[in-house]
Amino acid sequence: MSETKYKYLTTIDSPEALRRLPISELGAYCSELRSYMLECCSVNPGHLGSSLGAVELAVALHYVYEMPSDHIVWDVGHQAYAHKIITGRREAFRQNRMRDGISGFPRMAESEYDSFGAGHSSVSISAAFGMAKAVEMRGGKEHVVAVIGDGAMTGGLAFEGMNNAGASPKSDLLVVLNDNSMSIDEPSGALDRYLVRISTSHFYNRFKRALWRVLGVVPPLLSLARKAGNGVKQGLLKNSNLFESLNFRYFGIIDGHNVVELVRTLRALKEIAGPKLLHIKTIKGKGYAAAEADPTVWHAPGRFDVASGERVKSVYAASRYQDVFGETLLDLARRDEKIVGITPAMPSGCSMNIVMREMPERCFDVGIAEGHAVTFSAGLAATGLRPFCNIYSSFMQRAYDNVIHDVALQRLPVVLCLDRAGIVGEDGATHHGAFDLACFGCVPNLVVATPRNEWMLRQMMYTASLADHPTVIRYPRGIGEGVDWQGSEFVALEEGRGEMLCDGEDVAIVAVGTMCGRAMRAAQRSSKSVAVYDLRYAKPMDEELLREVGRKFKRVVTIEDGIVRGGVGEAIAAFMLREGFAPEITNLGIEDRFVEQGKPAELYAECGYDEEALVRLLEQ
Repeated sequence: MSETKYKYLTTIDSPEALRRLPISELGAYCSELRSYMLECCSVNPGHLGSSLGAVELAVALHYVYEMPSDHIVWDVGHQAYAHKIITGRREAFRQNRMRDGISGFPRMAESEYDSFGAGHSSVSISAAFGMAKAVEMRGGKEHVVAVIGDGAMTGGLAFEGMNNAGASPKSDLLVVLNDNSMSIDEPSGALDRYLVRISTSHFYNRFKRALWRVLGVVPPLLSLARKAGNGVKQGLLKNSNLFESLNFRYFGIIDGHNVVELVRTLRALKEIAGPKLLHIKTIKGKGYAAAEADPTVWHAPGRFDVASGERVKSVYAASRYQDVFGETLLDLARRDEKIVGITPAMPSGCSMNIVMREMPERCFDVGIAEGHAVTFSAGLAATGLRPFCNIYSSFMQRAYDNVIHDVALQRLPVVLCLDRAGIVGEDGATHHGAFDLACFGCVPNLVVATPRNEWMLRQMMYTASLADHPTVIRYPRGIGEGVDWQGSEFVALEEGRGEMLCDGEDVAIVAVGTMCGRAMRAAQRSSKSVAVYDLRYAKPMDEELLREVGRKFKRVVTIEDGIVRGGVGEAIAAFMLREGFAPEITNLGIEDRFVEQGKPAELYAECGYDEEALVRLLEQ
């Protein structure tokens, strides 16, 4: 790091050091933090836009509160890069999201300054309230702050936490609502419109800012400022304050990029007991023109040139699975007017935006609310529509009860498309789609489809659109095998029927989904005669194919991009035992542990089911 480029950054390596800075110099320090984040993220990509927008907030929080005795809970962690740099991880930030480097999200095991780990959204208020209640119960004096974005605020868990915390007037909890009018894509729903209504009432905001300048510097009078301001708000907006109705004292809106004002406000709020909410307004991507102009792209832009703002665009040798999904859903929707799409705030991430551009009335972005997305889809299906609900595999964990109770139990023809299944890479343990095969393989009425390539994904989507039962289709992040699929005719597949891809005599590999390509390459490299079978459907499994394998082979290898315990391989082993076959079976996949971040190739090797590991196993 250049000593001349950074005056403050090289000397501030802890919140204690930050608090020794004069308040007048905090703005300059914030500028250096932004420059450093841009420098690091331009060559080592991460979640950039949200953290650029939360620099002043992170600085102000650490300037006012005394971590680690006080607690700051960052929701999701997309906003927490400045927090990590301030808390002694400045040099480690260069290895952010790399294998054996620091996590892209807060992690309790990583730093005493990370009060709570959060890779999925909307958890901060519940966790922080638990901490505040614990402090209250033991008579402690620590302060607890939850930082949550307006996108994460659409999650039901956030309101569950507020509802509970609002009934506990002695718990010292501050919720900072960082409102940048964005999640990953543009937000939707009534909450977003409500926040816009508050933030655009110019007369109210001018009045309250003036009132705060007069009274807000004196902590005992801040409550009076709040009450006066909310009285004006109710008159101007013709609406009660949502947060006040949950028994949170509401303060705001203030400029989230005015670090001096933030510090003064936080100091005053520190003296007020009970649940309270500070509403700040920020700009996603603040301080970098390209990121401010296109916050969706710059949420996680990949590599880029800082000076020009030009992104280093990837050239794909094959189609991304998410684009196969989006294009195929559009083709299906053109054929069948009953087909609709549902996404919990991830239209660009799952490529449902492809359909949204042509048929906006047939797609629904329900906000960060996975459980609602599933049950909403069930309601659509119950009245005759054909919903395709696309949720990342790791996020679908939050909707498990909804899938069982609202979809599977009632045998409703909802198609649940699980993007990012299996190992996903640098986002690490919170984002790997490791558990879906084990979770959904045991649920009655569900068909679980595992396409091996782009063409197969297209056909499995078509087949699911014709079914009278719910279907789960899981596929990975990234590019496919390079198989021609665009414009291909639709073919209805036989559910529960697998396929032999190549014959052999010595060993059989039964592969699940995209592991088929790996299995084929390993079989071609092996000196043994290896047969490869594509199971196609993890549920129901092709029992005729498995009987053929059990009769013919003394060695069987199963390979799946998911957890082994309770997964497809163990189900195959149990089937062989029931049927009286006794081959030597090796189940490859993720063992009983959480897998940390790294490039997918590194993690496959670490977990022992990359191509090289498979070749070594075959040669034994």
